[in-house]
Parts: sequence; structure tokens; C-alpha cells
Amino acid sequence: MQQQSFTKPHYIFFIVMASGISQGFFQFTFPYLLTQKGFSDSYTSDILALGLTANICRFLWGPFIDLSLSLKKWFWISTFSCIVTLMWLCIIPYNVKETLWIWIVAFLSQIAATFVLAPVSGLMAKRIDVNKKSTASGWFQAGNFGGIAFGGGLGLWLAAHYNIFTSGIVLSIISLLFSLIIFKIDDVPHSKEKTIKIELAEMAKDIFTMIKIPIVLFIILLICLPIGTGAFINLLTAVAKDWHVGVNTIALVTGVLFSFVSAVGSVAGGFITHRLGNWKSYLGFGTIYAIVCGGMAAFPYIPIVYIIGVLVYAFVIGMMNAVFTSTLLFASGKKNAATKFSVLVSLGNLPFVYMTAVDGWVHDKHSSKYMLLNEAALCLLSVLICIIILKWMQAKKMILKTID
Repeated sequence: MQQQSFTKPHYIFFIVMASGISQGFFQFTFPYLLTQKGFSDSYTSDILALGLTANICRFLWGPFIDLSLSLKKWFWISTFSCIVTLMWLCIIPYNVKETLWIWIVAFLSQIAATFVLAPVSGLMAKRIDVNKKSTASGWFQAGNFGGIAFGGGLGLWLAAHYNIFTSGIVLSIISLLFSLIIFKIDDVPHSKEKTIKIELAEMAKDIFTMIKIPIVLFIILLICLPIGTGAFINLLTAVAKDWHVGVNTIALVTGVLFSFVSAVGSVAGGFITHRLGNWKSYLGFGTIYAIVCGGMAAFPYIPIVYIIGVLVYAFVIGMMNAVFTSTLLFASGKKNAATKFSVLVSLGNLPFVYMTAVDGWVHDKHSSKYMLLNEAALCLLSVLICIIILKWMQAKKMILKTID
């Protein structure tokens, strides 16, 4: 009977699209609108930075999901919030003298985008067969990257060739249509028998119990180390001049193509992780990531190297994101999954932040070559540390197959 409640992994691809579309619109179409309306590049970057901080705050959304309403109800609330805030960004006046509402709506749009991922992670924890969670993780990341391609690529094209309102309407309809697949997934109802006070106490106890498990402590170390962080993404456009790449090529390679290739890499990463397991995949993909960074540093600094290097990098990032999600699902278990998953995701975003700062510093002090070599070296060193710890834990029989 329980087996009947499991759903197909590829359904996850569709239900995260609304989040990806919102993120893609915010990261690519929204900046285009601002600069077209007279906003400076630096001011535009400040607004984008504020919106992106929503990713670091994701641990705050989990308790709301786990403590009230069913997961499908929260999914619809967050999805409609994505659509509403996206349309709101399309109709508010872009006046350089009155920017308060732009800041507010921009931030709210990305809160909505990250909020969607909390109920989806809960559904993955409880409605995906444990043997298929790695595959589902690949579809999860593929849907996110695919949505970014829609929101950034199609959204920008419609805004440039028609108008921003048309762009918003089309993207909203696409978001809604993709979300309808949720009807194929059984809901996870919220228990009404316990009070909020009791549930909060149990949730806190559950989180502390989780972080006491040796393998979870290893996972926390794993995701906090600079293994396949993808920090170079933030500098792709800024350092492209070192490879003598034209503006149009930069826009194409780092925009829609990057998202599409990452989506394909995510699906591939999910299937590989399903076959090899989390540990071999995480550390293996991390090693490949280091080789790609080292390769870009070693080859001649010409446009074709940049194009091929960035697209291969995008594919590896997709694989890393898939195994990252799979590993966090393993650590989260099923009880209070949305909260535990959100806490771990917030921790997992730390290397992305500090390696971005490190990459920028090394680039300014030296060059793109040493920046890439430094990232490759830190990644390989971290992989080596994790292999040693993992071997020790295996010898002590601390590796668990599942976490409740």
C-alpha cells in the first residue's frame, strides 16, 4: 500500500520550473529592464544582490512548511506567489527617482522563488522511493536550470521584441502549466493532532538528533568545503575579456546555453549518482570539476577555449548540483524534511559565497589563470580530505544506508 504513494522522479522537473523561471527572469530579464530605464550597472547589481540573499535565508522557510498546511497547499501558495511577484515586476513603474517598490518587489520575488523549493523538497523526501531519490535530484536541478533558461532566455527575448507585460504573461502561463503536474503527486497532509509548541519542540529535537549522526556531520563538512562550488559562475562575464570573447558570445554562452547544458548535466548527474552512490559521485564530480578549472587555466586564452570550457563547466555544475541535492535528501530523512533540507542548503551555499570572494581576490591580485588553478587546487585538497575521512568512517562502520 505504501508503495502506491511513491511518484515518478521526472515529475519533480515540472514542479520546480516556476521557481527557476522566477530566478531566470530576475537574473537576466529584470537587469535588462533596469538598464533600459536608466538605472546604472552598479545600482542594478545592488538590487540583484539583495534578491539573491533569499538563497541564504532558505532555512527560515522550512519550519513554516513543516508546521502548517499540507505540502501541496504550500506548493500552490508559493507557486502563485512566484507568478504574482513576477507580474508585479512587469507592471511597477521603473523610475530612478522612486525605487523603494522596486527593491521590495525584487526581494519578495526571490523569497517566493526559494519558498517553492521547500515543499518540493518535502515531497521528494516522502513521495520518492528511496532508491530513486538520486534520479529525482537530477530532475530537480534540471527543472531549476530549465526554468532559468525560460525566465532568462525567453523572458528577455519577449521583453526586447514585444514588451515586458507580454513577457510576464507568457512566463506566468508557462509556470502555471508546468505546475499542474502536482496533481499527479499524492499530498503529504499536515498532522492536526499536535500543538505548534509540541511540534516546534519535536522539530528542534529532530534537528539536533540529525546533526549528532556521524554521517550527517561528514555531510555538513562535505558541503561546507570548496568542492565543485560553481563560484566561477559569478565571474564568467567579468573575466571573459581575458579570453578575448565578444559581448554577443558572452551573452549566449553564459545565458541560455549555460542553463540548458547545466540542465542536461543535472539529469546525467542524477542517473550516475543513482548507480554509483552519493560518495563516489560527489567526490568524483568534484575531481572532474577541478580538472575542468585546471584545463581552462592551462589552455590558450582564446575565444574557443572560453566557449568550450564554460559549457563543459556548466555540465559539471549540473552534475554537482544533482549529487548535492541527493546527498542532502539522504541527510534530511523523512521527518521534518523541509526544515532539515533548508538548513543544509543554507550551509551548502556558504562555499559559493566565500569562494566567490576568494576567486575575485586572486584574480585581482594575479590573473584568471591563477584564480582557476587556485580553485582547482582547493577542490582537489578538499576531495582528498573527504576521502581520508570517509575511509576512516567506513573502517569504523559509521556509514549508514538510510536516515529516518
